Amino acid sequence: MTTFVLVHGAWHGSWAWERVTPLLVRAGARVITPSLTLGRDVGLHHHVDEVVTSIRATADDELVLVGHSYAGLVVRQAADRSPERVNHIVLVEGWAGADGAGMESLAPDRFMAGVRASAGDGWSVPAPAPALFGITEPGDVRWLEQRLRGHPIRSFTEATRLSGAVDRIPGTGLHCRPETFPFARFAAELGYRQVALDGPHDVMLSHPRSVAEALLTLPTLPNPLNLPTLRKEKPKL
Repeated sequence: MTTFVLVHGAWHGSWAWERVTPLLVRAGARVITPSLTLGRDVGLHHHVDEVVTSIRATADDELVLVGHSYAGLVVRQAADRSPERVNHIVLVEGWAGADGAGMESLAPDRFMAGVRASAGDGWSVPAPAPALFGITEPGDVRWLEQRLRGHPIRSFTEATRLSGAVDRIPGTGLHCRPETFPFARFAAELGYRQVALDGPHDVMLSHPRSVAEALLTLPTLPNPLNLPTLRKEKPKL
């Protein structure tokens, strides 16, 4: 069975995938959605440990590791530590790079300046408004506002530690149009296959069907999943 490990980005939680998950399950896949821990002393490497635990807890051979936004860094390092377990890596609007990459080196100076200013002397970076994730529909704005949470600044300042094992795993980068940050370039520089989706940064909320179809048609999946069922049914929103 194909298992998708869906890892949410900063300020989000495992709930970020709840519109995509039913579509993948109906198509015959298994889905795991770990929730990254928050806390004063929590950083990127703590989150990597949590994802590695999720990887090692499943016995499935067809494992696809998916990271949205900040979690692109997390899943790359987690896969580097368990390369024999991961069949494919997918970055959904994901920040990612070679060994030593992190938000400090990848994000524009204005982004990190905003992160530091909003955290002040504390450890938690308050969540931005839903509009900054591209979510503008009133119902979705209210839904997202109720769920977004502060994120530990340490996760933005730590850099990845990669042995190079991750570079032997096939990868796909899903990037959205119109582009906000150079996610397509990040994927291209890693040698990943690129797929463009029409939608905002939080595309898994606004266009869950597009994300699910992109995941279910990865070229490395050994067992084709039930796409006709996916296309006939609407996700529960």
